[in-house]
Amino acid sequence: MYQNYITGQTSFSLNLDFSIPNNHLAHVISDFVDSIPADVLLEKKSDTGRPAYHPAIMLKILLFAYSRRVFSGRKIERMLEENLPMMILAEGRKISYHTINNFRSSDYTNRLIKQSFVYFTNLLQSEKLIREDAIFIDGTKIEADANKYTFVWRKAVEKFHSKLKQDISKLYDELIQKEVIKAISEESIETSQGMELVADQLEEEVSILNKEIEIEPKVIPGGSKNKVKRRALKKILHKIRKDYLPRAKKYEQAQTIFQGRNSYSKTDQDATFMHMKEDHMKNGQLKPGYNVQAATTNQYVVDYALYPNPTDFRTLEPFLDQMSILDKFTNIIADAGYGSESNYEMLENKFDKHEYYIPYSLYEKEQTRKYKNDKTKLVNWYYNEEEDYYIDWQGVRFNFKKYKKQRNRNTGFISNLKIYEADEFQLTEELTKLAKTKSGRQRQVQYNPNWQYLKEKAKETLQSEKGKRIYGCRKSDVEPIFGHMKSVFGMRRAHLRGKKKVETDIGLMFMMMNLSKYWARRVQKDVFSNKKDKIKDQVFSKKENLVLFICLKSYFFPRL
Repeated sequence: MYQNYITGQTSFSLNLDFSIPNNHLAHVISDFVDSIPADVLLEKKSDTGRPAYHPAIMLKILLFAYSRRVFSGRKIERMLEENLPMMILAEGRKISYHTINNFRSSDYTNRLIKQSFVYFTNLLQSEKLIREDAIFIDGTKIEADANKYTFVWRKAVEKFHSKLKQDISKLYDELIQKEVIKAISEESIETSQGMELVADQLEEEVSILNKEIEIEPKVIPGGSKNKVKRRALKKILHKIRKDYLPRAKKYEQAQTIFQGRNSYSKTDQDATFMHMKEDHMKNGQLKPGYNVQAATTNQYVVDYALYPNPTDFRTLEPFLDQMSILDKFTNIIADAGYGSESNYEMLENKFDKHEYYIPYSLYEKEQTRKYKNDKTKLVNWYYNEEEDYYIDWQGVRFNFKKYKKQRNRNTGFISNLKIYEADEFQLTEELTKLAKTKSGRQRQVQYNPNWQYLKEKAKETLQSEKGKRIYGCRKSDVEPIFGHMKSVFGMRRAHLRGKKKVETDIGLMFMMMNLSKYWARRVQKDVFSNKKDKIKDQVFSKKENLVLFICLKSYFFPRL
C-alpha cells in the first residue's frame, strides 16, 4: 500500500508564488521518472501498517540530491526542508533520513535503477541521440566505503588453515591410538563439523570418567589414573573448543567469502583490494574497491555493472551477458585492455551479430617502424608455409616439433600452440652453436595460429575507414563520464557497503549524469531557438521600417 500520488491533483496552497523555472533540472528529472511505467515502479506492499512513500517521489529526490553533490541521508532530509526544488519534487512531504537510506539500500531500488536505464536508452533512441549505432565500453576503479587496513588475504588463510588441519590430524591420530574416541574419516575431521564431533566424544569420555572417579576411594596409592586421564582430556577439549574450532570456522567462512578472489575487506566483504590511480603515498598501496564497467553512447551511460577483478579483460563477457539493451546496438567498442584471445573468441561465437572494434595490447606498438624492423620478433622471420619451418635473422632453421595446449590459470582459457625447435644440425658449425641455449638445449619458439588470425582480423577492422571513424570516437565518448563522476560530481568513493548497495549508488550517479546532460542539451537548444527567433524578429522589423520609409518618401516627394 502506498500513499496517494497524483501529481495533477488540485490542492490548496498558501504560498502560490513559490515556483521554479520551466527549464529547471527538477522538471527533467520529474518527467523522466513519471515516464517509467507504474508496473515497474511499484512493488507489492503489505495492506496493513503505514502506507509507504511512492517510489517515484523517492527516486526523484535522490536523483536531484546527487545532482547537487549531496549523498548523506541526513543532508538530503535537510534539503527537503530548505531547498525549493526538493520540496516541489517531494510534494511538500517531510521524509526521514531513515526512510531515504532504507529505500536506497533495498534490493528493489537496485532493480528499479537498472531497469530505468532501459527506458532512458529508449528515450535516446526516439530522439536519435545514439552515436554510430555503437556502445563504448570502459572501466574505472572506485574506492569502497571500507577501512584501508581491514584486509584478509586468501594465501594467508590457506596457509594457516592447512597448518590447523595438520595439528588437528595429529591430535586425532593420538586420540585414536589411545582408544579415547571412535574413528571418523580424515576428510571430516579437518572440518569444523568434524571437530565438533571430536569435542562431543571427548565430553562423553570426560563424563564417563567423572562417574568412575565418584565411586573410587578417596585415597589411592600412587594417585588415581582416571583423574590423570581426565585432566589430559580436559586440556585437549579446551584446546579444541577455544582454539581449533573457532579458527576452523573463521577460515571456512573466509573461504566462502572469497568466491575466487584473492582478498576482501572485513568492513565491506564484497570489496576487493586493488591498486588505485589515486596513490597519495606513492607506494603502490592496495585499497578496497570495485571495478566499475560502463557502456555509453554519445556520452550517455546506457548500462553499468560492478566486478571484483582489477583488470578489465575478464569483465567483458559477464558485462555483455547481463546487458539487456545490447540488441539495440550493432557495434561494440573498447580499448586494448579488453583485447585478448579469449575475448575475441567469445565475441566471434556468442555475439556474432555484432561487430567489435577492440585492439589488442600490442596493436599500437606493432604499427611502429621499430617493431616492424625488429629482427628478434617471430613475425619478422622468414616462414616457409609448404614445409612449415622458420629461419631467424641469424640463419638458424626452426622446424615444427609438436602441438601444445596452454591453460590460462586466471580465466581457464586453453590456447593451442605450435612449438618450433631449432635443428640439431645446421648448415654451418656456427649456426649449430647459435641453435643452442646457454644451458646447451635446443632453442624453441612457440606460435599461436588462432591468436594470430584473430589479431589480423581485429587489425583489418580497426584500419578500415569505418573502424577509424568509430574507434576514434571512443576517447571522447566513454572516458569523460568517469572524469565527470569523480571530479565534477565528487564521487571518488562509494557511500554504501555491499555490492548491490554500491551498484545502486553508482546507478543513481550515472542516471543523474545522464539527465543533467540531457537537460543541458535541451536548455542549449531552447536558447539557440530563442536567439534565432529574436534575429528573425529584428530582420522583420527592419523590413517594416524600410517599407514605411519608401512609402512616406513616395508620398511627400512624388516624381514629376
